[in-house]
Amino acid sequence: MTETQWKKWNKIPGFRIEYKDACEVLVYVEKRKKIDLVASIVSLSILGILITFSEKALLENAAYSWVNDELNEEEAFRTTEVSDESTTYMIQNEIRGEELAEFITESYFYEKINHEKITEPDLMKNIETQKSIEIIKEKFKKEYEILLESNKAIWEDVKYFPVPESSSKKDATVSYENSWKFERTFGGKRYHEGCDIMADINKRGIYPVVSMCDGIVEKKGWLPKGGYRLGIRGKNGGYFYYAHLESYADLEEGDEVKAGQFLGFMGDSGYGEEGTIGKFDVHLHVGIYIKTKHQEELSVNPYPVLKYLENYKIIMDFGRD
Repeated sequence: MTETQWKKWNKIPGFRIEYKDACEVLVYVEKRKKIDLVASIVSLSILGILITFSEKALLENAAYSWVNDELNEEEAFRTTEVSDESTTYMIQNEIRGEELAEFITESYFYEKINHEKITEPDLMKNIETQKSIEIIKEKFKKEYEILLESNKAIWEDVKYFPVPESSSKKDATVSYENSWKFERTFGGKRYHEGCDIMADINKRGIYPVVSMCDGIVEKKGWLPKGGYRLGIRGKNGGYFYYAHLESYADLEEGDEVKAGQFLGFMGDSGYGEEGTIGKFDVHLHVGIYIKTKHQEELSVNPYPVLKYLENYKIIMDFGRD
């Protein structure tokens, strides 16, 4: 390399070399290439960190004005619809107990963030949503915990469908629909605070009723609207209400019951003074109530719980002719 060539090379930005000989100059150029490569990698790494930080900052500063400590009193939460896909996913993956309550809570936030009902049970498929949920958990810990505790009261303790399956009479089946908020008129215009499980054999005293959860018998006796009823308080605070019974098992208020334990027989009692029967078809009214900031007993829709528990039925011998 001539001195003239060296001067041209030395005009290139980033090159500050002394002229010695061609061999030494070429070696120095190779070192500069390596240094530039390292610098590029470092720059990209810094850029990646900045992008990640900016994304997290955007998510953290997103409008979560709807997150509050009264979410469990809102109509959307009380309705608590769960898609068939999600129900299937929960059953196939044996999601029960506290894990079930957590899944339902995260699903609720998923729907609030996306403004649509969850159709894919795997929340991780939407990474941005999952990040938002994690931020809500961290940023709104109190509010998230309140909603989780309410879902524990509804979902964590439930183990069995309240009407068993008959091992001896195959047509002793039941049916139900989402009758939450249907209009009722007895005792004044009102809405239905539960879900009715109808007896396909319309005879009182045939179908046994079992407890959906472990708990304590809190209420027993007659109510004009509910007939002979039992109220059981679950371990996580949920109140499980069974109405229109034909008769009771040997139980009293204060007794401890286990999930699947016999409570009495399905009937058609109610809508009048004690002992009134026959005002409607034989069925079991199931209600679920939770305690909230402003309500001691706030009703929530039992239908999705029953849909889930339909896959967990106790088999009993009943209904023989």
